[in-house]
Amino acid sequence: MKRSLLAAALVIVAGTALAAPLTYKIDANHTDVVASWSHFGFSNPIAHFGKVDGHITYDPADVGASKVEVTIPLSGLNSHVADFDDHLRSDDFFDAEKFPAITFKSTSVKAAGKGKLKVTGDLTIKGITKPVTLNVTINKTGIQPMAKREAAGFSATTMIKRSDFGVGKYAPNVSDEVKLSITTEAIVPKPAQ
Repeated sequence: MKRSLLAAALVIVAGTALAAPLTYKIDANHTDVVASWSHFGFSNPIAHFGKVDGHITYDPADVGASKVEVTIPLSGLNSHVADFDDHLRSDDFFDAEKFPAITFKSTSVKAAGKGKLKVTGDLTIKGITKPVTLNVTINKTGIQPMAKREAAGFSATTMIKRSDFGVGKYAPNVSDEVKLSITTEAIVPKPAQ
C-alpha cells in the first residue's frame, strides 16, 4: 500500500515538474501602464494607459521560453484632463488616428534574481520600433480566488526616450525621458466549451 502511494506521489510530482508553461490572458481591469515625466522641472505629470490586451506565457522551469505580447490602445489613454488627452492623441504626439495602438512583443526573457526577470522586446509607438528592457517583479502566481483559475501578477518598470519614437515635442524642457510603470494581472482563459 505504501509503495502504491509513493509511486502515485512520484507520478504526480513528475507530471507537475514536466507541466507545460501556462499562457495567461491579460486582465484589462487589473492592468495599468503609467507614464511619468518632468514638465519644465515644475511638476511630474502622469498618464495612464488602460484597456491593455495581450498574453503572457510564463514558464518558471524554463524562463527563457516565456514570452509577452501586448497591445495598448490609445483610446485607453487617461491623464484625467480631457483636453490634455486630446493633445496627447493629436499628431503633435501619438497621432492616434493614424497609429491607434502601442505594441510590445518580447524577444528575450531572463531570470534576474529571486522573483525578478529582465524582459527585452520590441516596443512600437507611432510606427517606430525600438528595443526596450523591462525590469520585472513576479508579484504572485497561483489560483485567483474570484476567477478560480490560474493567474499571475507582475510589476515592471523601464525608461524610454520619447524622441526615439517620434513623440519628442517640447523636449528637453518637457523631459525626453519617460518612466513607465506597469502592473498587470493575467488569468488562464476558460477552456473552450
